[in-house]
Amino acid sequence: LRKEELNAISGPNEFAEFYNRLKQIKEFHRKHPNEICVPMSVEFEELLKARENPSEEAQNLVEFTDEEGYGRYLDLHDCYLKYINLKASEKLDYITYLSIFDQLFDIPKERKNAEYKRYLEMLLEYLQDYTDRVKPLQDQNELFGKIQNEFEKKWENGTFPGWPKETSSALTHAGAHLDLSAFSSWEELASLGLDRLKSALLALGLKCGGTLEERAQRLFSTKGKSLESLDTSLFAKNPKSKGTKRDTERNKDIAFLEAQIYEYVEILGEQRHLTHENVQRKQARTGEEREEEEEEQISESESEDEENEIIYNPKNLPLGWDGKPIPYWLYKLHGLNINYNCEICGNYTYRGPKAFQRHFAEWRHAHGMRCLGIPNTAHFANVTQIEDAVS
Repeated sequence: LRKEELNAISGPNEFAEFYNRLKQIKEFHRKHPNEICVPMSVEFEELLKARENPSEEAQNLVEFTDEEGYGRYLDLHDCYLKYINLKASEKLDYITYLSIFDQLFDIPKERKNAEYKRYLEMLLEYLQDYTDRVKPLQDQNELFGKIQNEFEKKWENGTFPGWPKETSSALTHAGAHLDLSAFSSWEELASLGLDRLKSALLALGLKCGGTLEERAQRLFSTKGKSLESLDTSLFAKNPKSKGTKRDTERNKDIAFLEAQIYEYVEILGEQRHLTHENVQRKQARTGEEREEEEEEQISESESEDEENEIIYNPKNLPLGWDGKPIPYWLYKLHGLNINYNCEICGNYTYRGPKAFQRHFAEWRHAHGMRCLGIPNTAHFANVTQIEDAVS
């Protein structure tokens, strides 16, 4: 309607259009001489009241930002700004961010601090809210329980992406006991080296710092004595025990946020792909072309009629943009009847060649390649077997 209005008043016969409308106004007032004129301020006051006291129907309306395009695309600009302002984060453009924002396992543990946790909470909150708007039938409480159960298993096994289980070696943590009966002086102990002396001191719970000579003398002073009879100044203080537990809990909270983001990104995979294409298309167009496209989308959404009838779909075909099953010939044309299995992704199954090709750039495949110690480059495209990738 707006497009037609603009064409009418900006065409070659704009004056004829003006006088034609003036004639219509005069004709209306000639036929209705006693018509009461209602000022526009009254209409605006009614609109203001409607906004302050929305009806039940208005309350159920779902709102989207301009960038979201009525639920077709994601609007991650705020999350993007938060990400690039994280300490030590790499500076990248918005399109690149859309491709890698779910590859959280690539971020080093040292950078996963309180600010990073706030970023994850912001990203997760948006994804949950967006899913609630575009997929209102998705039971998020049930989804939360499913994510939590899977996460707990992976966390206990040390298989959660980006958070391998820390193994405590005898040398660095528990220490290895040393039989001192074979040594007659601290000089002989010094010949074992710093690392071995540190390991033996750790095993006894003693201080393990200092020079080689100090460590050897400290260890030799325990020869033939029980731990109870040793000077308390020799023992190491252990202030990190509570801190270590607290750090583990903090890391687990961050990892659980990541687990939820992985799941929501998978649910919104189609919207994410369309968002990437939309941003690329927008950057290649002029301002006028973008305005025309937005007007076309508005007119299309206004002309769509809602249908509440039960959809007949005996072959369980995917639904198209209009909410109806796509034609069977299109289903076959896109190869959606073919399932592709990827061993690198943990034997995950992809439906159709398009989804299969796209998954090579997604987080699941990238993490699988990283676990194998192989760079996820174009040379390994279409490689799905672990044996083939390693060889």
